[in-house]
Amino acid sequence: MKTLIAYASKYGCTEKCAQLLEKELNGDVTMLDLKKVSSVNLDTFDNIIIGGSIYISKIQKEVTAFCMNNLNELSRKNIGLFICGMQEKEIIATELDSNYPPELLERAVVKASFGGEFTIEKMNFLEKTIVKKIAKTTVSKSEIDEDAIRHFAQRINYL
Repeated sequence: MKTLIAYASKYGCTEKCAQLLEKELNGDVTMLDLKKVSSVNLDTFDNIIIGGSIYISKIQKEVTAFCMNNLNELSRKNIGLFICGMQEKEIIATELDSNYPPELLERAVVKASFGGEFTIEKMNFLEKTIVKKIAKTTVSKSEIDEDAIRHFAQRINYL
């Protein structure tokens, strides 16, 4: 089985999660950073995993563009969808469903949130202010859910 993990990361959390996922997957796995490369021949892959991080309820534009530009090809593949974010579980589930096209959500064999991180030292002043007010923190913290990543990989490995 050949698997593509296509992702976009703002501060590196989604990239970390994609790398953790890659280690858990069987077969040949290719990583595609959508901020660096926007197109790839999808014909060679059996499984396509797409991931991004959520900021102000939106996923990165590169993830949205990849999904929309490849919707026909993606509709013929095994699809896995994930997001990273620090929102509460019920909010993050809604954000996952609202940030991917319905056609992919219906086709997805697995969907998950992998948790998230606040990397304060990489944020600009406005972002730090928002995190301080909403999350009530002024220090970096990580809440990556490695169990969710392992469970996600297991579902893909059994295809």
